[in-house]
Amino acid sequence: MIVIPAVDVLDHKVVQLVGGEPGSQKITLPDPFSTAMSWVEKGAPFLHLVDLDGAFRRGDNLNVFKRIIEECGVPVQIGGGIRSEALVDDMISAGAERVIVGTKAIKDPDWLMRVSDAHPGRIMISMDTKNGLLVMNGWQGSSDVTVWNMFDIIRDIKLASVLNTNVNVEGRMGGIDDDQCKEFISGCPHKVISSGGITSEDDCKKLKGFGAAGAVVGLALYTERIRPWEWDVPWFIE
Repeated sequence: MIVIPAVDVLDHKVVQLVGGEPGSQKITLPDPFSTAMSWVEKGAPFLHLVDLDGAFRRGDNLNVFKRIIEECGVPVQIGGGIRSEALVDDMISAGAERVIVGTKAIKDPDWLMRVSDAHPGRIMISMDTKNGLLVMNGWQGSSDVTVWNMFDIIRDIKLASVLNTNVNVEGRMGGIDDDQCKEFISGCPHKVISSGGITSEDDCKKLKGFGAAGAVVGLALYTERIRPWEWDVPWFIE
């Protein structure tokens, strides 16, 4: 299982929020490009870029993200505010390995199918959960569609994988919710990349045991609670 560092950008700075709430920053760094490159220098084999400005409809950070994609030398998955086919095409053309879609995909499964057919194996859907419900719009609103309904909808769509962030534990450095992770991963018809609450190497080992294909990690990396560059197989749980 691969561990992927998160580079979340709000107000054009790298941040780590608690539960996705603006103003709850535990980490703020001024330069997204330098931050992304610092993870590559530590051997990270993949990057996870999130445009929180785009998610909150406050502009975007696409220019710096495109520079990261062009210069970092490792595959990148990118999400946050991607709600049009044109923007998906633009990110794929810029060299993104995977494009993460959430709100638009949940509201309009036909759109998700179109972009996935156009880019088979390159689209991830972000199915983020809070109190057991799917959340959208930068985690500020919930959906009437249940997790299990969405699993049925995406079953035959040509996705790269599914990203699941448990907002209840995101940024709180208290560990993962074992039961929620196990249930989501076992029920999902696609590979799952897990996020939210990952605080230790033991959390990563649990996710591997539950069947996760990857783990996106933020605050625990920035505070060096997890140091995957020092593992026997750097950035991977075997």
